[in-house]
Amino acid sequence: MDDNSDGSGCVRESLASSRDVLADTRGLSSSRTISGMGFHTLDDFDVKGRRVLLRIDVNSPVDEKTLMLVDGSKISSSVPTIRELVDRGGRVAVLAHQGRPGDYDFIPLNEHASFLGQYLGKKVRYVDDLFGPYAMKAIENLADGDCILLKNVRYFGEEQLKKSPAEHADSRLVQALAPKFDLFVNDAFASCHRSHASLVGFAVVMPSAAGRLMEKEIKTLTKVFLNPHRPSTFIFGGTKFVDALPVMEKLAEREAVDNIIVAGLAGYSFLWVLGKRIGSKTEALARKDITDEVVTRAKNLMETRGSKIHLPIDAAIEANGRRKEFTLDKLPADAAILDIGSRSIDEFNRLLLSSRTVFLSGPPGVFEQEEFSKGTRELLDAITSGESFCVIGGGHSCAAANKFGVLDKCSYVSTGGGALERLMLGKEMPVVEALRASAKEF
Repeated sequence: MDDNSDGSGCVRESLASSRDVLADTRGLSSSRTISGMGFHTLDDFDVKGRRVLLRIDVNSPVDEKTLMLVDGSKISSSVPTIRELVDRGGRVAVLAHQGRPGDYDFIPLNEHASFLGQYLGKKVRYVDDLFGPYAMKAIENLADGDCILLKNVRYFGEEQLKKSPAEHADSRLVQALAPKFDLFVNDAFASCHRSHASLVGFAVVMPSAAGRLMEKEIKTLTKVFLNPHRPSTFIFGGTKFVDALPVMEKLAEREAVDNIIVAGLAGYSFLWVLGKRIGSKTEALARKDITDEVVTRAKNLMETRGSKIHLPIDAAIEANGRRKEFTLDKLPADAAILDIGSRSIDEFNRLLLSSRTVFLSGPPGVFEQEEFSKGTRELLDAITSGESFCVIGGGHSCAAANKFGVLDKCSYVSTGGGALERLMLGKEMPVVEALRASAKEF
């Protein structure tokens, strides 16, 4: 079907009709939004018999050879919102994206619909159209409790253009779909740092609310980053020191943040910047993203906030096919570090077991290899065995927690990547700001 047709015969209803839902909703003054965060939630609306346009983020790993989804774990994160909407008698059409145009993982959403159906326990029909006649007919035929998934929204050429919410509201996508719905719900937390048409445009022209995932992510993570129970410890592993540095700088300024552990390649890159030896092969990876400015900022962080920063004191490398540990001063000259060593693990675990809030972003080693999974496994055990409120963020962290059987023991698991980082930095997020503006307007 041609999703780029304007569907003019189907969309002549005034956008003002979208506002009619206000007459029958509960507590919709902006001063009384139940969330307390400046935007509406599902608690503010009666959705029975209403058409609801729901934006979710189900962007999932895809096998490059088969072009099939590797798993549906991310898809399951928005199921609570969908289930609530359909159980309350809403008529739900879902917008989502997968990959980027031109990339191998830019695929249709039919398999995503199957996963959603499995998780919901009821059929989710895939509609291979966005706002052409086929999509419009499917939307008009929705009955109470029905759910359909529309075509990958990134097939709409203007979706990813850098525009303001008001500019996106004038797009063909928004102009065509908005009159067909009574309410827009955004549950795509992992994409809320982006100002794309389907993410911010609808909130300009119609009543809008945060879905349950969006609400929970923002409420939980804001508390963790701004008002954690103390002592609080934040762990950064992963690979890119340059990405972790601005977040560490921001967190280190906050009185409520007690400890920042930097492990993985990010930790050893930090050590290299400070003049420590990390082995030539590790150094080659570390120096790729490090500029003179990064060096200056890292040294300044240690000089001003060094009491909060904790770095590895030893490392594990591969020697004759086995794991071998060295203190940093005795590392072989050509070392390629694959994990933190036992002394670092013990020191970090001491901090973790005495903490009341722990946040982990990125594993401290190459946990996919059994010989070098020790650091990741033992830190995760410490995080989840104590009494702390523990939060894990990022795909690799979640994969590691799942591999070692502790994912269900985490207090909270975030779906965010770029959105999570932006929230940690205290920066505005376009989707959240659009929802807040909509709460004032409607």
